[in-house]
Amino acid sequence: MSLRDAWDAQAENWIAWTRGGVDAAFIGYNSAAFMELMPPPGELTIDLGAGEGRIGRILRTFGHRVVEFEQSRRLAEASAELTPGAGVIADVTRLPVRPAIADMAVAFMSFMDVDDMPVAVAEAARALRPGGTLMMAIVHPINSGGEFDKPGTTFTMYQSSYFVDRHYADDVEREGVQMRFESRHRSVEAYSLALEAAGFVIEALREVGDPNPESKWNRIPLFLHVRARRA
Repeated sequence: MSLRDAWDAQAENWIAWTRGGVDAAFIGYNSAAFMELMPPPGELTIDLGAGEGRIGRILRTFGHRVVEFEQSRRLAEASAELTPGAGVIADVTRLPVRPAIADMAVAFMSFMDVDDMPVAVAEAARALRPGGTLMMAIVHPINSGGEFDKPGTTFTMYQSSYFVDRHYADDVEREGVQMRFESRHRSVEAYSLALEAAGFVIEALREVGDPNPESKWNRIPLFLHVRARRA
């Protein structure tokens, strides 16, 4: 099953997950750190892999004019329920836009869930004006490259190589809401190479952990944020 199909199958669970507040802490400090890295809005921001629209709604509060692109019809419909006319049903590897249309492209927690990430990065570059910005947030490759033991005291890398691109899935239940996360583990270098090939220059990179000092994820980063500019 492709990642596209896997996430479409989880659409109702994802809507319940995001709107039920079970990951409020994660989206809270993750999106806050992401917005701190972001330049001021221009004329148009495109949201790539918009899901049910949560980052688009945050962007609009900061003055962005946002057009969302989401391949799952159900997730796009869910976004439109809260923001009518917010988005377009489209694959981020085949954006239905003319070149150089946007000032900024945002891929918030989406490009690790794309089967062909380098093509998605290249499409973002095509859609951006010269000097335009790509803002990307992903699961940190350290996070997807290993796991904590049950006490949460020791983090161990998986036996498979960190450098090997591979599919993985996590089944998680919180507050009675079940969600299956399916993604691809890729190294930091894999993302950097895709950005280089698409003509981006990395301007800033941040590793984001849980700000709670009692959390095990205060010691290991959960997320990786990148700001890159189209040369």
